Amino acid sequence: MSIIDKLPYEWLIGLRYTRAGKRSARNSFISFISLISVAGISLGVAALIVVLSVMNGFERKVTERMLSVLAHVEIFDARGIMPDWQQSAREARVNPEVKGAAPFVESQGMLVNEGEMKPAVIRGVLPELEPQVSDVARQMVKGSFDVLQPGSSNIVLGSALASALGLSIGDRVTLLTAVPAEPGQGGVNGLLPRPHPFKVAGIFEAGHYQFDSSLAFVSLQDAERVQGLSAPNGLRLRLADMYAAPQVAHELQRSMTGELVMRDWSQVNRVWFAAVQSQKRMMFIILAMIIAVAAFNLVSTLVMTVRDKQAEVAILRTLGSSPRSIMQIFMVQGTLVGLLGTAIGIALGVAVAMNVDVIVPFIERLFGVHFLDKDIYFISEIPSELRWGDVTRIGGVAVLLAFVATLYPSWSAARQAPADALRYE
Repeated sequence: MSIIDKLPYEWLIGLRYTRAGKRSARNSFISFISLISVAGISLGVAALIVVLSVMNGFERKVTERMLSVLAHVEIFDARGIMPDWQQSAREARVNPEVKGAAPFVESQGMLVNEGEMKPAVIRGVLPELEPQVSDVARQMVKGSFDVLQPGSSNIVLGSALASALGLSIGDRVTLLTAVPAEPGQGGVNGLLPRPHPFKVAGIFEAGHYQFDSSLAFVSLQDAERVQGLSAPNGLRLRLADMYAAPQVAHELQRSMTGELVMRDWSQVNRVWFAAVQSQKRMMFIILAMIIAVAAFNLVSTLVMTVRDKQAEVAILRTLGSSPRSIMQIFMVQGTLVGLLGTAIGIALGVAVAMNVDVIVPFIERLFGVHFLDKDIYFISEIPSELRWGDVTRIGGVAVLLAFVATLYPSWSAARQAPADALRYE
């Protein structure tokens, strides 16, 4: 005896009703509607898995590229400068999560070359310590990061920034910074531009357009000279686990001496990450509604099945089947359709999500289009990161919606009086 033969008769009849019947055009039509319901659920589940996987990949890729340039934690002194940054770096390294520490000066200015002007963030660093907290030294496409020596007046530009200004290695560029104007000198809002000549000694490409188009590096001493500072603004830290940054920042706030201000990378990019999470929630809701529409097609399918099986239901009732058993028969049928559609959708969605890097380039080459403009989306390829937690949640929602869709038709079949069903048979 097989496992199926050991099932309750409600399950056996529900399984038989699920299989396509060929006895009449009416049965064939009901079977066709069932296939449409399965296809709708499958496509909805697959679409939701693929979309969430792409959004997960987009978030991960942009985060990685952000943190190749940004520090995991930044420490500022309430005085505006940190003259004893070496001592602060030693205190920070006491925390086992801290793997690197480097001082920095950060300011904003305007880079000018032959009439072209571009705003830029100017970051002063020590080239021997910067690789501990960022990947910029490994992202150099031209020149070397080690040329940022004290008094060299060398500058390293992002690739998009250098391209916009028409600059290459060895070219000269002028950095304009705002300084308070003396009485009688005029200026704009009491400020005057002060020029600082630099030589382009390197070009980096982080793969994140926001940084490639607006970030420039100079030596720490040159940045202090430009800003009129006697010490760095603070420290930048890299951690073993970037997602532990909020907790580590809190621990450092309590363990380090001085009036220090901590800022982790999640705070710096809070708006962006909140927007991504909001988009993911909205996409889940919208695509779940598509699954709901497909699932509730089961209502019409089961209603037609109930009407088609009136005589069989009446016979079962006269043989002693309870209304609950009749209800279970049609609930089994509808739930199996939902399970089948969900299983097909999961298989299709997982297959596509795991091969987006192959499928999308093929479509782009086939139709001669490019889906992502890196000037807008920061990245030029569509990434994907399949998370099985998302797959489980999507599958559970689809099966639940299919189950809910079976309740009314099953209840309607259970209320049917045997005498009324057999009257015209």
